[in-house]
Amino acid sequence: MHVAVLGAGVVGVTTAHFLAEAGHDVTVVEKATGVAEACSHANGAQLSYSYTDAMASPSFLLRMPGLLAGNDAAIRVRPPLDRDLLQWGLAFLAQCSRSKAAANMLANLELASRSAQLLRELRNLLPSDFHYREAGKLVLLRTARELDDARRASDIKAELGIRASVITIAEAADIEPAIAYMNGPYAGAVYSPGDDVGDAREFAALVAERLDHKGHTRFQFETEVLGFVRESNAIRGVKTSHGDLEADATVVCLGAWSPGLLKDVGVTAPINPARGYSVTLPPGSRMPSASVTDFGRRFVISRLGEKVRIAGFADFVGFSTVKDEARIEQLMAIARNTAPEAADYACPEINPWGGNRPLTPDGRPLVGPTHLDGLFLNTGHGSLGWTLACATAEQLTSAVSGEASSNQPRRTQYPSASPFPAETSSSRPG
Repeated sequence: MHVAVLGAGVVGVTTAHFLAEAGHDVTVVEKATGVAEACSHANGAQLSYSYTDAMASPSFLLRMPGLLAGNDAAIRVRPPLDRDLLQWGLAFLAQCSRSKAAANMLANLELASRSAQLLRELRNLLPSDFHYREAGKLVLLRTARELDDARRASDIKAELGIRASVITIAEAADIEPAIAYMNGPYAGAVYSPGDDVGDAREFAALVAERLDHKGHTRFQFETEVLGFVRESNAIRGVKTSHGDLEADATVVCLGAWSPGLLKDVGVTAPINPARGYSVTLPPGSRMPSASVTDFGRRFVISRLGEKVRIAGFADFVGFSTVKDEARIEQLMAIARNTAPEAADYACPEINPWGGNRPLTPDGRPLVGPTHLDGLFLNTGHGSLGWTLACATAEQLTSAVSGEASSNQPRRTQYPSASPFPAETSSSRPG
């Protein structure tokens, strides 16, 4: 079977790998000049297998007044208002209950657990190591409420055999001495020893290189997808800037850009871009070895070889890049104030990046077939794209191959009470 994969980010490239391993001929279509040039280019470098907590939660609701007033430095809300965004926002708010947040976290935990196993297997097939380390993850918490929420989540995770322990800040400093040189105040932390770090862009490049050497996979760069080749209720390929590409199956892995393309064929993908930023700097005198997240200020610090990746924020500004420079400066200022010795902030080469994370209302990716024959989705991973990529690629490959996947989690639909029109329900992956 010939499969067209749209998008060469970390999700698209990983999808191509699993499809090729299943015996399919694959063509990856990408607008950019190479792999991982958008959201995967310089992300937070974290493989957060034990920390899949959805953004939609009761604690997020408590932040809403500050967000709307513009008082929350970590999140800006200035999107262009339209019907699709309002529907997305209502669906997001509907997921903010404690029970739904727990269910969404668990669904992603199952995917993450499988993904960790698959990525470690895939790592052994690659020629080099993309700065991969079993670093462990520390999430620093500032308030008693954050600690209470973390304890509830940790109890749920423990039932699945996942260790994410709530510890004191002194215990966190014993695990990672650089914590003692960070400016809180912190009420405590969550420690997950099973979480890893690495460079998603290097990983994607290595996987693409392997696919190219093995054959059966072709990368078509600098090629824009203009639409689908449709026959009645079936998709037979895609229209591109270089002509039509016929395919037995087409998989959309376009992240935040998926809804615009899918809308033309009546498929609704409730994805909203949440813009994040990063800088990559030389190390400071107290560069953490563990991956460190400041939950309240929404930024992370990860060591990549002899560099430090600092990433953070979640801005709801549509696809606007107007404020990128100011947000990068703000990220640098917050990191410098909070972790002054973690990196060399005086370095003139900061390697700034901004990317649009594809966020669904419930924080869970859209994976599987649509109501149109031959059209599949593997998109909407939010900030967990690399973390979940292997598991969703495996799940997608099973769907394309027509195989039952009883050992894999299935993507559930929103309930009938969803504000999305009822006729779009069949277009959501099952």
